[in-house]
Amino acid sequence: QLQASGGGLVQAGDSLRLSCAASGRTFSSYAMGWFRQAPGKEREFVAKIAWNGDGSTYADSVKGRFTISRDRAKNVMYLQMNNLKPEDTAVYYCASARGAWASTSGNDYRYWGQGTQVTVSS
Repeated sequence: QLQASGGGLVQAGDSLRLSCAASGRTFSSYAMGWFRQAPGKEREFVAKIAWNGDGSTYADSVKGRFTISRDRAKNVMYLQMNNLKPEDTAVYYCASARGAWASTSGNDYRYWGQGTQVTVSS
């Protein structure tokens, strides 16, 4: 089970850190990722990280502003979001992949958290 938290209402230029806590099973051997879905839009990939913390990949829209990380010992993943923009407004979902490495496709992810709302005002 994955539980995402840390969302909120912020102004453009602010920062937020999302957390994804895993329980019920160990996700340390699996890649993990963040996705988001804005109202009226399809879910889109944001960032992913391999099982060992390597291989971080970002969507072009967040590259240089967002940083994904994980603490395998604590079974927690993070998404540090800096310089937030109104277009970052969405529900953010964390997900655990089917293997140690994963692509940017949601189909590679087996377990999903419930989502946390991020709203960025201009």
